Amino acid sequence: MKKKSIQKILLGLILPILIVVAWFLATNYGNIPSGILPTITKVKDSFQELVHTGTLQKDLLVSFGRVVKGFLMASLLGGVLGSVMGMFEPVRDLFAPIITVVRQIPIIAWIPLIILWCGIGEVSKVVIIVIAAFFQVLVNTESGISGTPGKYVEVAQLYKLSPWETFSKVYLPHAIPQILVGLKLALSVSWMAVVASEMLAATSGIGYRMSNARSMMRADIVIVCMIIIGIVGIVMDRLIGWLFGLLTPWQKYEKKEK
Repeated sequence: MKKKSIQKILLGLILPILIVVAWFLATNYGNIPSGILPTITKVKDSFQELVHTGTLQKDLLVSFGRVVKGFLMASLLGGVLGSVMGMFEPVRDLFAPIITVVRQIPIIAWIPLIILWCGIGEVSKVVIIVIAAFFQVLVNTESGISGTPGKYVEVAQLYKLSPWETFSKVYLPHAIPQILVGLKLALSVSWMAVVASEMLAATSGIGYRMSNARSMMRADIVIVCMIIIGIVGIVMDRLIGWLFGLLTPWQKYEKKEK
């Protein structure tokens, strides 16, 4: 490992270590009630309890299932509409105003309406994730497609390529990096959306577990869930980044050259 990489890792550990030290001192030597801020030992014990009973694993599997369903649907819908908008200016002019308005609405504001429409079952969670992730894919896909140099399109017209051939051989290769950025953002947003939706209306999932612990004044379980949510989010981000790096090796090469 390079010296610069080691320094970067050590520098990144400074704040987490300081937070843990402050947490230890505050809970062991301070006058803070355990219901507000439990000790590190209590949090560790609660984590082991959740793992031992299988509760944590079940909640994560439920949440993952919702994320996968919503993410795939949002990717399909956003990719298709974003591609059409990027290729055809009249379509972009038709949809752009309403999309610009709707995407300004925070996902948390959609949840009460979606619950009224779909109830508190599985469908509502997936719909919320789709709405949250859809615009990330749409905007980045449209940006990548519409950013294709005009001379490439002119060459395609010169060779009388069909719309599908023009898309697959001209637009798509140029837009792939931007599309992958949208997919990566969409996955991150999907994970946050499922947690938010489960906290407000659910009977299972990691978000529900955290909300239920809050109602029972179990700050230790709340903190366990928060830590797990953060770790899972980082792992998902790194995994999809690694996968996209395999799909676009030239991007990695360009970074090294810089």
